[in-house]
Amino acid sequence: MNKLSLIGLLSLVIRRDLVLAMRRRADVLTTLIFFIIVVSLFPLGVGPEMDMLRKMAPGVIWVAALLASMLSLGRMFSADHLDGTLEQMMLVPQSLSVLVLAKILAHWMVSGLPLVIMAPVLGLQFDMTTQAIGVLIVALLLGTPILSMVGAVGAALTLGLRGGGALVSLLVLPLCIPVLIFGAGAAEAVVSGTSVSSHLSLLGALLVMALIFTPWVTALALRISME
Repeated sequence: MNKLSLIGLLSLVIRRDLVLAMRRRADVLTTLIFFIIVVSLFPLGVGPEMDMLRKMAPGVIWVAALLASMLSLGRMFSADHLDGTLEQMMLVPQSLSVLVLAKILAHWMVSGLPLVIMAPVLGLQFDMTTQAIGVLIVALLLGTPILSMVGAVGAALTLGLRGGGALVSLLVLPLCIPVLIFGAGAAEAVVSGTSVSSHLSLLGALLVMALIFTPWVTALALRISME
């Protein structure tokens, strides 16, 4: 398979999943609304003290993004599993890992990218500086795809299981803790005046590792779940 056909296959699967997601707008909006509500409730509960809000803002936004991303993981493969599309994907001559990568990218565009776009607006509630918001956006752009990739592994392992939604959260949340630490630490470093590059570099390294390994691991988990 040449390079052009790989790109064409990726774009075809991504477009298909995006079209299906737009037909289920309620599911897409649920993730975004949950993220907005969780972040917005913290200033009301903690109080109007700006110094405290600025310090806790990165952690609050990242925890809310992580929890919001968990809501949509169960739907990543379930619809294709129910209508038989997943079985057809396993029969095509192309690599299943490529198809899985395309589905992960589509999932991130629907569930992760809206959180990144909304984060600067929510950061203003916590009186975050422009520099801190900029670093937060970069960290979310690096970290949220990792959440989708790691989540894809958990979604594949629990495919078809009763209560799989709760089980996938138990599997995925511990694996996402490093992303949470480095992502929140990058924005917190701006507030404390320390180096930001180390946190972003570690997030970049985790993203590269996830791109290399998670599509293959997810494809293997799907084959096991389908047997």
